[in-house]
Amino acid sequence: MGDRYNIHSQLEHLQSKYIGTGHADTTKFEWMVNQHRDSYASYMGHFDLLNFFAISENEAKARVRFNLMEKMLQPCGPPPEKPED
Repeated sequence: MGDRYNIHSQLEHLQSKYIGTGHADTTKFEWMVNQHRDSYASYMGHFDLLNFFAISENEAKARVRFNLMEKMLQPCGPPPEKPED
């Protein structure tokens, strides 16, 4: 029983420390936004991927980086309206 409590407390600690790990109340939209933002951040952080995107889109690397940064604002569009309780 002690191991189960320890695992849950570690999971709760990770969820409070890192936004992208989610929690029990994470909506599908929030999860998708986190996934998209993590992907865009990874693309910008890996120089070779950025070069690949720039060549494939026939754009400058700075323009590709700018476009990725803009996509990070609302990667999945505007948030859905929350139903009133």
